[in-house]
Amino acid sequence: MMNSNMDPFASFFGDINFHFGGESHQQHQTPKGSNVVMDLLVTLEELYSGNFIEITRNKPVIKTVKGTRKCNCRQELVTRNLGNGRFQMMQQSVCSECPNVKLVNEERILEVEVEPGMVDNQETKFTAEGEPHIDGEPGDLIIKIQTIPHPVFERKGDDLYTNVTISLQDALLGFTVDIKHLDGHIVTIQRDKITKHGARIRKKGEGMPNYDNNNLHGALYVTFDIAFPDNDFTDEQKEDIRKLLQQSSVNRIYNGIHGN
Repeated sequence: MMNSNMDPFASFFGDINFHFGGESHQQHQTPKGSNVVMDLLVTLEELYSGNFIEITRNKPVIKTVKGTRKCNCRQELVTRNLGNGRFQMMQQSVCSECPNVKLVNEERILEVEVEPGMVDNQETKFTAEGEPHIDGEPGDLIIKIQTIPHPVFERKGDDLYTNVTISLQDALLGFTVDIKHLDGHIVTIQRDKITKHGARIRKKGEGMPNYDNNNLHGALYVTFDIAFPDNDFTDEQKEDIRKLLQQSSVNRIYNGIHGN
């Protein structure tokens, strides 16, 4: 036996609720303003050590003014009784009365934390600092990290790369060179053997800090370029160089034979 309080249309239309001669109210998602995405240019030094950067944003803010306005407008399903057991369903726009508002630009100062090890396109979100919505919630402000090219170092992941130019004399006799790192500490590279053009040295732990664990660092790769002398040698100097190189070649051959 059917319950007399049961809606006879429920078995036909499932979860749709009908209110004869009136309106059926449906839940609506709260509207939200647009997100604002901004690039933040940072130096490699800031990404190495971390920093706090203040940014200025001109943000539209909702202010209340006199009067009222139509708001929260929505489409609702309305069922009308046409008589003789006939009904008509239609969509009808329904609005509320809200206080009147206007948008006013205000200057906001926000502080962005640049954490050690952050990478390009990594995002920091400021909730509700985006575009406003007069009938809903404001969007978010999203700050994306972008690295300014560095004159000395190039970053690849957590590793750093740089080139150092040495003289031909240093390449042949050995050298000591100091490289100033991003936080000011000195990385010393010392060699007492011949260095070929394009040779690369890896310094473990002298790269960028890892974002998830700042105690871990990548490597620093140093590539050496050889600067040849601009001046011409005299005949006597050329002969001395030729004898020196020939002697060096003989020594390598001799050591190779006895090494076997």
